Amino acid sequence: MSHPEGIKVHPSACVDDGAIIGKGTKIWHFCHVSSGAVIGGNCSFGQNCFVADDVVMGSGIKVQNNVSIYGGTKVEDDVFLGPSCVLTNVSNPRSQVNRHSIYEETTIRKGATIGANATIVCGVTLGRYSFVAAGSVVTKSVPDYALVRGVPARQVGWMSRHGHVLQITEGESSVECPESGFRYELGKNGVLFCLDMDEEEDLPEEHRVGHESFRFFKAESK
Repeated sequence: MSHPEGIKVHPSACVDDGAIIGKGTKIWHFCHVSSGAVIGGNCSFGQNCFVADDVVMGSGIKVQNNVSIYGGTKVEDDVFLGPSCVLTNVSNPRSQVNRHSIYEETTIRKGATIGANATIVCGVTLGRYSFVAAGSVVTKSVPDYALVRGVPARQVGWMSRHGHVLQITEGESSVECPESGFRYELGKNGVLFCLDMDEEEDLPEEHRVGHESFRFFKAESK
């Protein structure tokens, strides 16, 4: 099967007629994209991924191996879906009861990260640049920049846009990301926001490449 110029689809993958896929997207071995799916540009799908009808995905998304994205899911730009993470669309599934018309919507907002083997129970929203630790089970919505982990997942801190834990001390007006230098502040609503960039802005090119590991910055902060 031929595909539009600028889209890479491995011969073992199946992209159904009617699927809309943006330029620069790569779909690797044994993936299946259903006919009603809408996928933006410059996305990457690892091996053995599935995208159902009625799924809407933005641009710049990275989907690692063995991830299924079911109907009722909206994924915004620059989201990272870790290996074998699980997304659901019905809270009370029964094989004998057809609930296709009442899928519960799950929204994963811009820049969010879901770690390997994490499970997202349907009907929640993961905020912009939120971070779900590997193996967690998310049962309720997560604020922007929040770091959650555990079963069930609970918020244990805040993460910067570059994926670093932010040590917020009571009385401080702002806290700085050790990698980017961007400053963050807790708003009156108790939710973190960036002082130097709007959450909907794309990162400048000079901030798009990492030069030191997460553990390096963690050791520096001690």
